[in-house]
Amino acid sequence: MVQSQDLQELTIGKLAAAGGVGVETIRFYQRKGLLATPKRLEGVRRYGGEDVRRLRFIKQAQAAGFTLEEIGQLLALDAGHNRSAARELAKKKLEQLDARIGELNRAREALRKLVSECAEDKTGPCPILASFGV
Repeated sequence: MVQSQDLQELTIGKLAAAGGVGVETIRFYQRKGLLATPKRLEGVRRYGGEDVRRLRFIKQAQAAGFTLEEIGQLLALDAGHNRSAARELAKKKLEQLDARIGELNRAREALRKLVSECAEDKTGPCPILASFGV
């Protein structure tokens, strides 16, 4: 859909649809300085392919665990072509994600143990409830 649109021909609604977000999300990103707010042409703001690319990048970076502040830093680094600083930010985020994955794996194993200890064929109080202080 977006590829067939001429440069600077997307309305905010079409930009939002192309990025899989709502119009208010576009406006929020604009207030945060992550997306530009184009001037009105004939009363309507028009967006182009670069805006779609940037919006999709923001969503992908969020899915990777970057905060909006970190995304802003990455976008600024991209504008300056500072690959080493961008790589360092990504390495730091990767370390944080690895640590979080480790925490989640430990929580999953603890929960598996509690589920097995609370099997239907056992009697007495369920350790799942006890572990949560119930």
